[in-house]
Amino acid sequence: MEQDPFADIRPYHDNEVAPAIALLIADREFIQAILHYRFPRLSGPFGWLLSPLVQLWLKRRWSRLKSVRAVQLQVAGFMDRMIASTTDKVTYSGLENLDPKQPYLFLSNHRDIAMDPALVNWCLHQQGFATVRIAIGDNLLRKACATELMKLNKSFIVKRGAKGPREMLKNLTQLSAYIKHSLDQQHSVWIAQREGRAKDGNDQTDPTILKMFYMQGKKQGLSFSEYLQSLNIVPVCISYEYDPCDTDKINELWQKKTQGNYQKTEFEDIDAIIKGIVGYKGKVHVAFAKPVHALPDDPDAAAAEIDQQIWQHYRCYPINALAAGSAKPEATEQAIEQWQQRLQSVAPGAQELMTKLYATPVIKQQQ
Repeated sequence: MEQDPFADIRPYHDNEVAPAIALLIADREFIQAILHYRFPRLSGPFGWLLSPLVQLWLKRRWSRLKSVRAVQLQVAGFMDRMIASTTDKVTYSGLENLDPKQPYLFLSNHRDIAMDPALVNWCLHQQGFATVRIAIGDNLLRKACATELMKLNKSFIVKRGAKGPREMLKNLTQLSAYIKHSLDQQHSVWIAQREGRAKDGNDQTDPTILKMFYMQGKKQGLSFSEYLQSLNIVPVCISYEYDPCDTDKINELWQKKTQGNYQKTEFEDIDAIIKGIVGYKGKVHVAFAKPVHALPDDPDAAAAEIDQQIWQHYRCYPINALAAGSAKPEATEQAIEQWQQRLQSVAPGAQELMTKLYATPVIKQQQ
C-alpha cells in the first residue's frame, strides 16, 4: 500500500469521519469545553450530571455524519446562526470573477483566528463553490479534541516551532507540496498572508509565505513568477466593522511596548477563537480580488503587489474614519459611542495603538 506523504498534516477523508467523531464524543476535555461554553455556571457543580447528557445529545446529532460534506453542512448551519446573532450583515463581492470549477489559492488578510477562513467558506458556499482546505498552525492544536475538530472541517496543519533548520526545511517542503497537491486535485486552499493576526491593523503579506509556495516550483525548475502564476492566487480582504478581540490585541501590543515582552496564557488562543466567534462584529465584508496572473520575480515585490490588491478591496466603516480623524457624515451616534468605548477599554497610553488598529485601512487606501 502506497504511503501517504501528507498523512500527518492533511484533513480527514470520508472514511475517517466516523472514528474521529467517536473520539471527540469520548473526549472529556471536549465535553467539558462544551459545558463551560453553554452552561458556564452549571458546568462546575453539575458537570458530572450534564456530561453524559451532552454525550448522548452529540451521539444522536453526529452519529449520522459519515462524510466531510455532511460535517460541513452542519458547520454551515452553525455559521448561519452565528452570523444572525453576532453581525448586522455579511456581504461579499468578486465571486462573479471566479469559476466554481477552478481551484484557487485564497491568500487572505488575517484579523481573526477562526472567523477569517469560516467567512470565506460561508461566502463560497452561498454561491455554490466548493469549500476550501484551511491552513492552521499547530500552535492552536495543543488539545487532541482541537485537532480532531479542525481536521474534520478540512483543515491541514502548518507545523511551527521546528527545533532546527533541517526540520524547518522539511516541514516547509511538505507544506509547499501539499498545497500544490491540493490544487492539482481540484481542492481550493485558504491561507493567511502572514503568521499571526494583524494586531496593529496593518495587513501585510509576508514574503516568506510566497517563498514557501515556491519551494515546490523550484523543484520543477520553474521561475518564481511562473510558479506563482500556476497557483491561481486570489487575494482576499475581510473587513470587520468591529473587532471582538481588539482590546486583547492592544493590551498585548502595549505590554510588549512597555515591558518588552508578552507571555500568553495556556488557553489564550482558544479564548480568542471563542471571543471572535461569539463577539459582536457589526457589518462584515469579504472581498475576493481577481486571480493574480502576473507577479514580479522578486518575493518582496510580489508581496507588495498582493498587499495593494488587499488594501484596494478593504471596506472602510465610519469607525475607521473616526479613528483616522476624518469622520464622515454617516458616522452615527452608535459608531461614535462604539469608538469611545474602545478607546476607554485600554490604558490611556495604549489608545494610540487602538487608534492605529482602526485607522490603518483608511491611511493605506489614501496612500
